[in-house]
Amino acid sequence: MPGCTRRLPLIAALLGIAFAVPAQAEEAYDPWPGLVQDIFNNRPINDGADVIGIEMPYRAEDAAIVPVTLRSKLSPADSRRIRSITLVIDRNPAPMAAKFELGADANVTEISTRVRVNNYTDVHAVAELTDGQLYVSKVYVKASGGCSAPAAKNAEEANNRLGQMRYRQFAREQVPASRIREAQIMIGHPNNSGLQMDQVTQLYIPAFFVNQLKLTQDDSPVLSMEGGISISEDPNLRFTYVSNGAKRIRAEAKDTDGHVFRNEWDVEKPGT
Repeated sequence: MPGCTRRLPLIAALLGIAFAVPAQAEEAYDPWPGLVQDIFNNRPINDGADVIGIEMPYRAEDAAIVPVTLRSKLSPADSRRIRSITLVIDRNPAPMAAKFELGADANVTEISTRVRVNNYTDVHAVAELTDGQLYVSKVYVKASGGCSAPAAKNAEEANNRLGQMRYRQFAREQVPASRIREAQIMIGHPNNSGLQMDQVTQLYIPAFFVNQLKLTQDDSPVLSMEGGISISEDPNLRFTYVSNGAKRIRAEAKDTDGHVFRNEWDVEKPGT
């Protein structure tokens, strides 16, 4: 017994090493280089500290609805503009959360939405400029389980609201005479990730989400989104743009089951 007692600390130490190595290896693994190859075809990506900003909470309150804001940091004197922004949540099952294409004349400088975060992870925002160059910024977010979290609404309620759109416009008090507008589009949709489990049947709910969204002022493009499973339930985009004098804002969304949803609003009376 005394011999066994003396060996216990050694055994415990060895077991600790055995269990610690995989955890350390997982923590040390960086998926970003592989994502650069898969998503951006290994194109060179420059430091984007002066080009694109990304804001997210360091520790998320709810991993299924984590707010994220993407903001242009280009100087007004810079003749280039941002053509597209790709949002990558490195450790999510489908890392490319969304790609936003910005209208050539809309001068979109800020986009906010809500995403699911499945693990502690880096989140990258990659901007492609009109000169063809890519620029990246990143933040680190502590959250887990967002992609498998149960839906906030039951299936019947979600189906009743499927495709319903709301459009809001916000006053910009600091520049009342400006053509810069701030608006929000909301779409009723469960945006199922394919990783959520039906609490009654204990079966996985098939992936079902909005994968395309296009916004125009009359027929001039403002913003489009190619979305994936990381966009939260009831997709929600808030953005700034420059008005071209159009009287109508139009939205068209499509989901992975082939549904097409359309709506339009009077810019001066956006309503619901």
